[in-house]
Amino acid sequence: MPVLPVADLFDREWSLAELADAYAYPQATAGRSVPWLRANMVSTLDGAAQHDGKSQPISIPADMRIFGTLRALADVVVVGAETVRQEGYRPARARAEFAERREAAGQGPAAAIAVVSAGLELDFSLPLFTSPLVPTLILTGAAAAPDRIAAAEKAGARVVIAGDGVGVEPARAVRALADLGFTRLLTEGGPRLLGQFVAAGVLDELCLTVAPMLTAGDAQRIAGGPSVAVPQRFALVSLLEEEGFLFGRYQRT
Repeated sequence: MPVLPVADLFDREWSLAELADAYAYPQATAGRSVPWLRANMVSTLDGAAQHDGKSQPISIPADMRIFGTLRALADVVVVGAETVRQEGYRPARARAEFAERREAAGQGPAAAIAVVSAGLELDFSLPLFTSPLVPTLILTGAAAAPDRIAAAEKAGARVVIAGDGVGVEPARAVRALADLGFTRLLTEGGPRLLGQFVAAGVLDELCLTVAPMLTAGDAQRIAGGPSVAVPQRFALVSLLEEEGFLFGRYQRT
């Protein structure tokens, strides 16, 4: 696939419409039950996905604009419980700039947030659970503690069973979300969750910001957990640049 031409985008701020077009989900999945799972992550030159436990220090405003655009295009944002705790996750908000596009795609006003959690050790008093535009989902296993499931449902969350044991099976989670009508899937990590999606072979696309920074230390990579038996090949679909930051979009070959 050709690299997105960006010469006319240099030295000015990309419009949200341009970003939405550049990161549009494949047309083949629109209106169908076939899910498309993309990930959005940031990494330094030496492979750190975080600094001091958070991604914000290795980001810039352009990265956050793309972050917001990807959320505005998604049906659901899938995130690990630890990332919810570390990053202080809040509900996705409705944005007027994307309202017409979402309505045309048959989407609600904002993406739902789906939290992957085996133990459901979450603070249900947070706005993510008390005041979302769309009820927050919790993906967990069939062996999750009944009292924690009850607490989540009492807080207004929708609990979705996506595994036979305590934990979540990645492929089953993707299917469960698709069965609920969420076919445009976005995961923002963390690294352990992304690693599980990679190992299960269900990741279709990676949107990767490469920050021109070096941090050293022992920060996590964008994907953790056991390695795959054979490296999975992805193809570069588009590439943008601003302030030395590279914004690549890669799809599974």
